Amino acid sequence: MSTNPQARAWVEARADALAENFRRIRAHVRPDVGILPMVKADAYGLGMAEVVDVLEVEEPWGWGVATVEEGARLRALRVARPILVCSPVPHDELLRGVALGLQLSISSLEALAVVGRAAPSLATPVLVHIDVDTGMGRSGFDWRSAREWLPAVAAASTADVRWVGIHTHLHSADVDPGSVREQWERFSGVLRAAEEIGARPPDLLVHVLNSAGAFGVPEHACDLVRPGIFLYGGDIGEGRPAPEPVVAVRARVVHVREVPEGTTVGYGATYRAGRTERWATLAIGYGDGLPRALGNRGSALIAGRRVPIIGRISMDLTVVDITGLPQVAVGDVATLIGSDGGESIDLDEVAREAGTIGYEILTGLTPRLQRVWTGPRRPHDG
Repeated sequence: MSTNPQARAWVEARADALAENFRRIRAHVRPDVGILPMVKADAYGLGMAEVVDVLEVEEPWGWGVATVEEGARLRALRVARPILVCSPVPHDELLRGVALGLQLSISSLEALAVVGRAAPSLATPVLVHIDVDTGMGRSGFDWRSAREWLPAVAAASTADVRWVGIHTHLHSADVDPGSVREQWERFSGVLRAAEEIGARPPDLLVHVLNSAGAFGVPEHACDLVRPGIFLYGGDIGEGRPAPEPVVAVRARVVHVREVPEGTTVGYGATYRAGRTERWATLAIGYGDGLPRALGNRGSALIAGRRVPIIGRISMDLTVVDITGLPQVAVGDVATLIGSDGGESIDLDEVAREAGTIGYEILTGLTPRLQRVWTGPRRPHDG
């Protein structure tokens, strides 16, 4: 276990595990398929700069983000690979994306027109990917009316605006294989329509699969895949391979006490000692991203043992019952996610206990928790 003597609580991230998860995705699809790691939301809370540094040596096709601001952060890191903004953004942000040379996902003819008006003032063409809605419903051109919008999209593709990609997003690849088949058929219909009416440009990049799709239906990998949660150690559905754990969350013990029967703890006094008990207070709370829902139901690891969280989690502190662990002292390290000795609490266990998903746990870890990177890295060339 790594420790950070200056920190009250912190996040550990394993560089070797992140890279291994990337390589496992690459090994599961055809060698010619490009990998577009999603590094949106500060690389799922782990730190965009560090994740890009770790994965750059694995030679991804490019980087996927959700906002123009995230693309600007990547530009500030001097990345040379393509940056694709995969979500629709406000029109003024489209203009900023155009100026930054980002590749843009386009969900409407109106957005395409905004890009078209700005593009002639640039030295290089704007590269756009057309988003097709095949069931997710949150963005994209409707698959059912493809023959109506495809001619307009093709007409808008000029020397200044190049249509280089087309994509859709799977809504249930982790839980419902039938939905993937349905969405693939819808998307394939759009591709056929583009061929039939002569709207499809040459060398169009086609991309559909997320992490669950890359392992569940690798035959649909097309030109690119867009892995996210699997890279960062999150579950991608029953029967799918488990990723290498990437993230651990640790906190210091800052107070230890023995309490008599009947002592209460936390706001609302929702826990009362049923006997003489020994309690430890941990320097972490919902202000750090530890879900408040874990109160009276979650666990921590101390001295290689699993101990229950008792009472409500506060903004800055969490209390656990360490009865039977007399060796625990102030300054010891507790693990909220990760391993200690032979015990472990994985990301998705925490998510289940909190009634949410691993994505929300990771992206909810606040900047108050320092990110500490561990594990060997492959050296960069040069």
